Amino acid sequence: MRRRRMLGMTGGLAATLAAPALAQAWPSKPIRIVVPFAPGGSGDITARLYGKYIEDKFGQSVIIDNKAGANGIVGSEIVKNAAPDGYTLHLSTVSTHCTNPSLYKSLPYDPEKDFTVVGVFGSGGVFLVVRPEAPYKTFPEFVAHLKANPGKVNFAHFNTSSQIPGELLNRMADVKMVAVPYRQIGNAIQDFFADVVQTMFIDTTASHAHVKSGKMRPLAITKPERWNRHPDVPAVAEFYPGFDMSGFLGMSVPAATPLDIAQKLNDVINEASFSAAIAPRLEEFGFPPTRRDLKAAADYVRETREKQARFIRMAGIEPQ
Repeated sequence: MRRRRMLGMTGGLAATLAAPALAQAWPSKPIRIVVPFAPGGSGDITARLYGKYIEDKFGQSVIIDNKAGANGIVGSEIVKNAAPDGYTLHLSTVSTHCTNPSLYKSLPYDPEKDFTVVGVFGSGGVFLVVRPEAPYKTFPEFVAHLKANPGKVNFAHFNTSSQIPGELLNRMADVKMVAVPYRQIGNAIQDFFADVVQTMFIDTTASHAHVKSGKMRPLAITKPERWNRHPDVPAVAEFYPGFDMSGFLGMSVPAATPLDIAQKLNDVINEASFSAAIAPRLEEFGFPPTRRDLKAAADYVRETREKQARFIRMAGIEPQ
């Protein structure tokens, strides 16, 4: 029995020593960032920016792995079940970590228990866009058109960040847009240009090139205040107080990842966010960079999840 106790103590000591050793060696092989959405969206674009920064800093390849499906659930479950060694990262958003728990009766992951948030890049809003030839030129004109034509305007949604604002506007403005679901953002944009859907809520990153070229005209933004890069675009909250559908972009790892590795990732993400290579891009996309330590990042995501749950109840969206 004494020998067994000694062996148990030796095994425990070895495990204790192994964690710091693993963290000290990280990264010693390629890193994978799982983006739980299709290419072309804000998560995909920013994941590639941060992946390049991490790759240049540590000299290890970073692979961007798009695993789209079910509002980010497919990719999120993959990371939840990955080895907690710092080599599988999760591109985290308001959809994966804040709204999905309120939208699904049975979610195969718990964003609080199954993940450690290692960084939040920044928070931003979502544009309500229409085509440039649309007859309504302002947000009040658009709402007036909806009131006069109930059920005749379709809005595309391809994740929770594009679905909830539309349903919330239906409730708060007492209008009736018809929600048309899409699996991928690219298909939604294609049908938007083809007039299959007349409007959509799309994040400022994914819409950036289309707004800049004049192919999309933003009528409003879902942040609580106007964005200084588009000061002529009003916030929905100016007309419907309390309307705040701000989103965020960040990175997570499986919850059992050693603290030292999580801290290293937090350090490099905060460093990258304010680098000359990334900070201007985040500003350009409408996600001003932020610096949050591990606790502040976790608190921010938890508070956002609670706020989103309230909005989902207000919108009258029933869990599936």
